[in-house]
Amino acid sequence: QPPSLKNWFGTDSAGRDVFTITIKAATLSYKIAISVVLIAIIIGCPLGFIAGLSENWLDKLICRITDGFLAFPPLILPIMITSMLGPSINNVIIGISFSWFPWYIRIARSQTLIIKNEDYVLMSQAMGASNFHIIKKHIIPNSINPILIQGSIDFGYAILITAGLSFIGLGAQPPQSEWGLLIMQSRAQFLNHWWVITFPGMFIILSVLSFNMIGDSLRISNKKNK
Repeated sequence: QPPSLKNWFGTDSAGRDVFTITIKAATLSYKIAISVVLIAIIIGCPLGFIAGLSENWLDKLICRITDGFLAFPPLILPIMITSMLGPSINNVIIGISFSWFPWYIRIARSQTLIIKNEDYVLMSQAMGASNFHIIKKHIIPNSINPILIQGSIDFGYAILITAGLSFIGLGAQPPQSEWGLLIMQSRAQFLNHWWVITFPGMFIILSVLSFNMIGDSLRISNKKNK
């Protein structure tokens, strides 16, 4: 049935209210995006801080591992990992996280290289402070802004890539509700029933756009504060 006062987004081929399942799918899509960004930050940032403070083989090793992961296009590595592990939400989170954590290594390392030469850090080192203390008290507080900016942008892209993986059958599986899966399930009807994929697609676009705008706002605010 087409959109009406009773069913705002219409109904699908199974008679389900498209508005209800689209809102329900948002919960899973956002959950995946939050998990992906948090895992990427938790893995990448500590390695970046360690690499930035090290001036020996450890820094070179972490940088070479990072370059190896970045050699893969952002979508190819999640497809490879999810294909090997099998279609599921957990494997999608693993696949995207392993594709993105090297970017946080680079951000954390570049911030560390700048901050570790500041006078207050040199003073802490002269007083015998450990690397852990320097990272905890000086580097993390002064690196949080660029990490949050990157995380807010990645949040939107995680939703987009998750939808893409679900669309090709590697992400969410029925009876789960996820925006990419809703579009995949309705692709055969959209020529005659436009609403079945239009509204889930609009939610994907608006989510990606919103989090990109948040990232841009944080970036502009960070520049003004500097």
